[in-house]
Amino acid sequence: MENLEIPKGDKRVVYESLIPQIHALLDGETDLYANLANVAAALKEGFGHFWVGFYIVKQQKPNDAVLVLGPFQGPVACTRISYGKGVCGTAWKEGKCLVVDDVDLFPGHIACSSLSRSEIVVPFFNDGKVVAVLDIDSEKLSGFDQTDALYLEKLFPNGFWELCK
Repeated sequence: MENLEIPKGDKRVVYESLIPQIHALLDGETDLYANLANVAAALKEGFGHFWVGFYIVKQQKPNDAVLVLGPFQGPVACTRISYGKGVCGTAWKEGKCLVVDDVDLFPGHIACSSLSRSEIVVPFFNDGKVVAVLDIDSEKLSGFDQTDALYLEKLFPNGFWELCK
């Protein structure tokens, strides 16, 4: 696949077209970073978000893990995020998607860029543990909603994380 076909219309229409194309990009490729890079690029191209990227859970020492910057599209970003810190670390700790309408009102928000106004963070699981989070930032307030959460949680096909170990 060389090009994405991105329809015009509301975000549901875009997601319903984009997700099968993302699954086709992932089909047969077992390299985690190649797959995450293509997903970030597809979402950035499909929606024009300010920043789209992944943070991967990395074990530093026993009982001491951190989120480490993975593939992304957009300006430079924070490299490491601690458990429970900022929106990404909180989504990791709580194990649930967080939609933040105004990042300036989120307690402990980590400002990688002052241009970011709203954010969605989606954790992804393997064997019941969060292995990565998808972080998407918008330059607009209230840039994300439950529609985004619903579709972004469907990004990866069953068995994806196991395949990419």
